[in-house]
Amino acid sequence: MPVLQPIVNIAELLYQKGITDVVVSPGSRSAPLTLAVARHRHLRVRVMADERSACFVALGMALQSQRAVAVICTSGSAVYNLAPAVAEAFFGQVPLLLLTADRPHEWLHQQDGQTINQAGIFGTHVKRSYDLPADYTHADARWFIERTLNEAITLSQLTPAGPVHVNVPLREPFYPTTDESFAYGPVRTIEVLSAQPTLPADSWHRLLTEWEQSKRTLIAVGQLPYNPALLTVLRKLSEETGVVIVGELVGNIPRNNLFITRTDTFLAGIGETNARTLQPDLLLTIGNSFLTRNLKTFLRQYPAHRHWHIQPAIDHINDSFQSLTTLIPADPLAFLEKLFADVDYQRFLQGDDEAEDQQEFLSRWHHMDREATRLVEKTLAEPSQPLTDWLAVQRILDQLPDASILHLANSMPVRYANLCGLDERQQISVSSNRGVSGIDGCLSTAVGAALMTDKLVTLLIGDVAFFYDRNALWSAPVPPNLRIILLNNDSGHIFRIIDGPSRQPELETYFETPHGYTARNTAQDAGLTYILCNSAEALGEILSDFFQPASTAKLLELKTDKQANQDLFLSYKASVKAFQSRSVNQ
Repeated sequence: MPVLQPIVNIAELLYQKGITDVVVSPGSRSAPLTLAVARHRHLRVRVMADERSACFVALGMALQSQRAVAVICTSGSAVYNLAPAVAEAFFGQVPLLLLTADRPHEWLHQQDGQTINQAGIFGTHVKRSYDLPADYTHADARWFIERTLNEAITLSQLTPAGPVHVNVPLREPFYPTTDESFAYGPVRTIEVLSAQPTLPADSWHRLLTEWEQSKRTLIAVGQLPYNPALLTVLRKLSEETGVVIVGELVGNIPRNNLFITRTDTFLAGIGETNARTLQPDLLLTIGNSFLTRNLKTFLRQYPAHRHWHIQPAIDHINDSFQSLTTLIPADPLAFLEKLFADVDYQRFLQGDDEAEDQQEFLSRWHHMDREATRLVEKTLAEPSQPLTDWLAVQRILDQLPDASILHLANSMPVRYANLCGLDERQQISVSSNRGVSGIDGCLSTAVGAALMTDKLVTLLIGDVAFFYDRNALWSAPVPPNLRIILLNNDSGHIFRIIDGPSRQPELETYFETPHGYTARNTAQDAGLTYILCNSAEALGEILSDFFQPASTAKLLELKTDKQANQDLFLSYKASVKAFQSRSVNQ
């Protein structure tokens, strides 16, 4: 067997186990892995020179495809550059397979270049870490490598999905001779069957009893991928049982006449009297993290008497609201569909005492949501106001093409977008790196998503996040279906919004860090169509053409004034405070 045959067979195992996409960062120690995937006719391989950006691109690809993506990098500090995306994938439950080339371990501490302790380098931020042997002469070594790859690929996609690390020590020679060809396989694949947990009949009947005895039931939806079937069952539950459905944009909960989406506004500074009228008896939570601090604070200060959290696998007890009473191992969609099929919703239609209480509870949440909607619309309706980040976000979201994809960068863009919301009729799929909520790979993640779809992908991103992640546009042609909208206020604007840093004399120098950059040169270097806008009047005309198909990606840079942004947000906060004062007296 050729010396590199076990490494060549890693590429074949990727394909046989369903991985079709690989992101590679160039390096010499990783050459055997790179050549193995590059020469495999069924694998799509993309090259990104910056390892940090490469791993975020892979994350975006996996988010969009809902399949594992492999990442290959060379040894040494290159491996550490994967860490930010690995952490995001771990907490965001995104499947990645990390293949890191390494020196044989006997060369550690021998002053050999690019040699660090790589085995287990990602610690608890991967589902598992494997370390392959550096020698393949014994048949057991080849058996171990094959078995390990089967296990690693399967584990990355088992619920909850996440990153898995395979460290690959490699000896020279790294490169085949000119007359040496690669022969892939045969390899042995090990199928792992999936199974869904089933609740015992007595547990299910106990849950139904709790549901039917509750007078004020609320379902809160955390971050989840866009799922029309889930929206359908949530709509039916609200219409036919009066349940309150609360959600956010990162949970793909849109605006309609049923769902509650303005909690960030009407729960801000809410008084106890009003809060008690919104406090649920029974709280059901599904999905991952919640964006809105005001919603999280409310549900912690005014906890439900009973709180069910529904998650497919019980790897950790998720008690974010500090009120959990029942953890239910189930797929949220399947659970809610069975719940809707089994509950007695006729009592709601006939109007018994519990149903009347539930209807009053629903009406109260709807009233607060409508008032908050009017407040936000009034804030943005001043005809003479300058172009601000928030106003721009509202106009952009209103004009997004139907059935397209929206990526939201962290910091203020995701918060502004959540304050605005999206209409259900638009059918927009929303994603954001909310696993650990960093700004460090938002642009790369959107590039990765655009690589995996023909749909239009729009990224809404702030200047600090954009310039921090410019290497996303460096190595490969940027997909033409990507639209980047850059909110450039020349600062870390969120620190002007947060009460703590905004009151400090060091705000501008040590927190906002103004830079004076524009994206013109970056767009030119990357071959993007570049458009600059600095007025509210021009924005509407630009957007009508911006989302049209084109042969190259486009970057729209919106220049706004940070003081104007702050003034608008302070005006909004003053309106919220006045709204809460009026509500107390109603």
